Amino acid sequence: MNTMYLLAAEEGDDINPLLPESYDIIWSLVCVAVIAFVFYKYVIPRLQKVLDERSDKIEGGIAKAEVAQAEAQATLEQYQQQLAEARLEAARIREEARTQGQQILAQMRSEAQSEADRIVAAGHSQLEAQRQQIVTELRGELGRTAVDLAEKIIGQSVSDQAKQAASIDRFLAELDEKAGIGVGR
Repeated sequence: MNTMYLLAAEEGDDINPLLPESYDIIWSLVCVAVIAFVFYKYVIPRLQKVLDERSDKIEGGIAKAEVAQAEAQATLEQYQQQLAEARLEAARIREEARTQGQQILAQMRSEAQSEADRIVAAGHSQLEAQRQQIVTELRGELGRTAVDLAEKIIGQSVSDQAKQAASIDRFLAELDEKAGIGVGR
């Protein structure tokens, strides 16, 4: 190259050192064209394929994310529905337990009342039996006392058992009529 500049300088031509020779420009264009052809024929399709795969993966990932989000939303709704059902079931069970508790309480009150009534009735019947026993004992005592008094007043013995029993019964009947004392009252 230096020789060209020297030859050109000897001939008197003005040579621009910044401007390359035309054959250099042609060969450079040929090299660029070959590189461009190889680039467009092999490199760009592979690059486009990689970009398409990435795009598909991204779109697939987005689609998968949307599907996963939809599934998560459906699962959340299902969970919330189950939670609401569980709350309703718990409320129903509480209400049922409350109702059963009230029924048991009412039953226990009823049983206690019937037991109290039974005890009172037994007490009344026991009192009535004791009253009857006391009245019977008092009648016997009153009869013996009346016979003793009658013997003291009359001054003689009333030894006949039949007469004694008839006198006692007549005396007690008169007392019942006058005083209103009776065995069944």
